[in-house]
Amino acid sequence: MAALQQTPTSLQSNSIRSTRIPKNFLTHKHLLNLSFSATTVPFLKLKLAAATTNRRSNGAAGARMSASAAASYALAIADIAKSNNTLDYTSTDIEKIEKTFSDPQVFDFFANPTIEIEKKRKVIEEIGKSSSLQPHTIDFLNILVDDKRIDLINEISKEFEVVYNKLTNTELAVVSSVVKLETEHLAQISKQVQKLTGAKNVRIKTALDPSLVAGFTIRYGNSGSKLIDMSVKKQLEEIAAQLDLVDITLSVGA
Repeated sequence: MAALQQTPTSLQSNSIRSTRIPKNFLTHKHLLNLSFSATTVPFLKLKLAAATTNRRSNGAAGARMSASAAASYALAIADIAKSNNTLDYTSTDIEKIEKTFSDPQVFDFFANPTIEIEKKRKVIEEIGKSSSLQPHTIDFLNILVDDKRIDLINEISKEFEVVYNKLTNTELAVVSSVVKLETEHLAQISKQVQKLTGAKNVRIKTALDPSLVAGFTIRYGNSGSKLIDMSVKKQLEEIAAQLDLVDITLSVGA
């Protein structure tokens, strides 16, 4: 694509159907003279002011500052969503954004400092339309582009999930299995996690893990600190451990 000649990558991705960007959206000559005016809500910019004070640094200190900035941005967008009663819709927006930016080509495009901000804003506009994002979510992405903090988007998404779960008394459970579980099975797991945690709501995320052989695992709690392992892999490991114990006992007895 003509407008992406500055970089070796394009934004075409077969893996993100819901946020696919039209092939010709950056090919028009008028893009080079684009005058983009974001409809950024002043209150949103005010909320994000604190987040932008955390500047980049190297080493461990830089990692801590980046984490702090991501948390600040997540809190800001959550506050906006809560104030206009769109917390659930905004959570859906953030999930869409996380999926979009999980494509390395998309992430590298926005993280590339040699690409003009106006072009990045145009891409944000297209993503917003194709994903049906709310106006304040689009404004939020434009602010990240302007502040050159769009590279924190994945960290911000994770932090937002933590904030959302706290605000809505929601327990996140990650269910890993060899094959995709049926909806009724996930519903049963959700009810069980709710009983164990006392949470008002339970959100289930699924992941495929062939190493489990069969069965499934459920990870929940603070940062996934609790685990329910119903996999065949665990059963095999327990059998192997028992066999090792038997071998040791026999060798000692001899």
